[in-house]
Amino acid sequence: MALEGRFDEEAGVVRVGDDARQRYHDSRGYGYPLEGNEIALAPVEAAHLLYRGDLEAVVDDAGDRLDFRTFVAREPGQKFGVRFLVYADLRSRGFYLSPAAEPWIADPPAERADFAVFPRGKGPGDGDVEYALRVIGERTDVPADELAEGVLAVVDEESEITYFEVSRRDPSGSTDASLPDGCEADLLADRVVVWEPPVDLYESAFYGQPLEGREYDKPTLQCSLLEAAYLAERGAIALEPTAVRERGREVEGERFDRRLAVYTTLRERGVVPKTGYKFGADFRTYADVESVENLGHSELLVRVHPDDYVFEPRDLALDVRLAHGVRKTMAFALVDASGGVDWWTLERLTP
Repeated sequence: MALEGRFDEEAGVVRVGDDARQRYHDSRGYGYPLEGNEIALAPVEAAHLLYRGDLEAVVDDAGDRLDFRTFVAREPGQKFGVRFLVYADLRSRGFYLSPAAEPWIADPPAERADFAVFPRGKGPGDGDVEYALRVIGERTDVPADELAEGVLAVVDEESEITYFEVSRRDPSGSTDASLPDGCEADLLADRVVVWEPPVDLYESAFYGQPLEGREYDKPTLQCSLLEAAYLAERGAIALEPTAVRERGREVEGERFDRRLAVYTTLRERGVVPKTGYKFGADFRTYADVESVENLGHSELLVRVHPDDYVFEPRDLALDVRLAHGVRKTMAFALVDASGGVDWWTLERLTP
């Protein structure tokens, strides 16, 4: 026989007595224990039990008996609906999960997490949390400073759910090639031509693109302004670094400095960044370049943003799907005012 719960308005929980602890908590991971056999259910947990018919009703302070429809209708805030959809979906996939703010969780997830999701086959009493999960609707923007490791669940307007795994991931690689000294170069409107550099500058270090029709043992390289700025600052080409930087700002404004900060960070970590234009990104990256002739697939697509950027879920979905479609991982490089870079990756997740 289904039990009834009592809404504790002050605590914001639904209390259920009788044998609720054994029926709902111990065997199925709902709520947390109170005194005796009584348990406290978060509203989303109570709603799920009402939806399944495992809880007959919830009685409020006025003595009204609430079924699933009336209980859900009285819950304040626009987020309850999307949280319930995600909670029910993960339950249907065999996961136990609890609201992240439950008092019994010793090491609570990130501040803005909605749920603590437990490893498959485990529950609240086992002490392990698989990941923190945040739930948003498709029109809820995410400021960069609110990104947190874990899972982001986005519920669209037709109640479909997309899960993204959010991770910190500092790119690293093994590309290591020496640079020449003072190669002749000309600064053009939006690129630089490097005349007769060592073959290794392209073949081993993957700078620039050879100009077709020139002898390969004496290549002429066309370099982007980012590549040229990096090479000029290290004396590899005979151009004034300030002049290249100023040309870069003329071409793309303050965005140039952010992209150069990311380009420099990647090169210093042994990663080769090349244009990501064909993929709608700032860069595609290669971690381990030995020679261009034997070049493998790039691993990351990188978008560069200021550290106060605000993400729109629709754009995240587009970026991640595109990266997945070309067998890459989507990375976001967030650049602060001093040129420091904070790295995040997002990937589609199927729980």
